[in-house]
Amino acid sequence: MPRQQPGEPYYRVDSNEARQILDSDPDGTAVVDVRRDDEWVTGHVTGAVHIPIDDLVDRIDEVPQDKRLLFICAAGVRSGLGCEVAASMGFDPETLFNIDDGTPHWIAGNHPTSYGTDP
Repeated sequence: MPRQQPGEPYYRVDSNEARQILDSDPDGTAVVDVRRDDEWVTGHVTGAVHIPIDDLVDRIDEVPQDKRLLFICAAGVRSGLGCEVAASMGFDPETLFNIDDGTPHWIAGNHPTSYGTDP
């Protein structure tokens, strides 16, 4: 069940909840991975958009519009920041989700994962 902390312009979900959201509406949901390049190649959500957090403001036009957005990093900190950046740049907070247990839990949960430069 998505959770929201007071003052946060996004919802928190774990990797299993994120998978359910993605599976329930694959065309209306996108995953945005905000980790560094060296982290991305070690395993990432299949089909995710990769925009390192340090580049997000300059590359915000690459974030899909009019979709539910699941932000992910390694442990939920940078992805939370990604949600905040998106909200500050006009994205609807109701569509922003932070996968707060991160990529290691996504991979450990046997969810769809790609490696290297594969999408």
